[in-house]
Amino acid sequence: MSGKTALGGRDLPEEQQAALRRAIRLEWVTLAVLAVTVAAVYSVSGQSQAMKAAWIEDSLSFLPPIAFLVAVRVSRIPPSARFPYGHHRAVDIGHLVAGVSLLVMGVFLIVDSGTGLITGERPPLGVVEIGGHVIWSGWLMVVVMGLSVIGPFILGRMKLAPAEALHDKVLYADAAMNRADWKTGLATIVGVFGIGLGLWWADAVAALVVSVSIISDGWSNLRGAIEGLADARPTRFDGTDPHPLVYEIDELLAEVDWSVDRGARVRDEGHVFHVEAFLVPADGREVTVEALSDVRRRLARLSWKIEDVVVTVVPEVLDGHRPC
Repeated sequence: MSGKTALGGRDLPEEQQAALRRAIRLEWVTLAVLAVTVAAVYSVSGQSQAMKAAWIEDSLSFLPPIAFLVAVRVSRIPPSARFPYGHHRAVDIGHLVAGVSLLVMGVFLIVDSGTGLITGERPPLGVVEIGGHVIWSGWLMVVVMGLSVIGPFILGRMKLAPAEALHDKVLYADAAMNRADWKTGLATIVGVFGIGLGLWWADAVAALVVSVSIISDGWSNLRGAIEGLADARPTRFDGTDPHPLVYEIDELLAEVDWSVDRGARVRDEGHVFHVEAFLVPADGREVTVEALSDVRRRLARLSWKIEDVVVTVVPEVLDGHRPC
């Protein structure tokens, strides 16, 4: 088993290995792009509330890629006596940290921007001299914000494929934030032009729009993390529909000839699933260890995502263990 091509206790298939390597490269590129973007936005932000909000959002954008890189590294640690399920929950923990941070900062920015709007703060935008030419500083802000959204938008689209291949919700959340970054750039540019046109309130309104975007990102991250940590039914990597494996597991259990009823409890551990299968044997049918082991092997072969399987016989199946 190679540490760089494994998650938990076993190696990944070739497709997932390639997706993991690509995702790691993309996240490192994202961090480099963000470092340049944050420095550029800060250098021209001046007194604009919209620019300040955009700078803070760009700074917070470091959280998802860092959370992903840390989670991948931690989730490679094999199971142990202390952590018998492995360390796959690191993905959900990273998701939670990013969500809470975004939500708290978004609320702070709404209060800050709202206060500025109520008190009628008028941010001054002066001029700068570049190459002997006097330029309105707002133009620099517009250029920087326009350029700052190109990299994240492209990177966000490139992250979608590995996010799906790895079933990585942190990577998907990062991709979604990157792809939506143009909205922040557009709102900030509108706010800066508003100041230039004498609409002092446009800057604060633009900052509020950016703040709402941050809160939206934070809430979606937080909700997804809480559902994962609370062992909600596994969903697709984008958190929308039930994961197809839930139904594939049920279909396979339905094919067991010595069983008259079946159910399963599937736990999403982050990248992989842990499955507990319940089978009700037919009256008078003796179930051997080999029969249970055969069902277990068949379930484990369904997908690389099924890391651990337990199959047991029960007198009846609870409704909560049936697929909806």
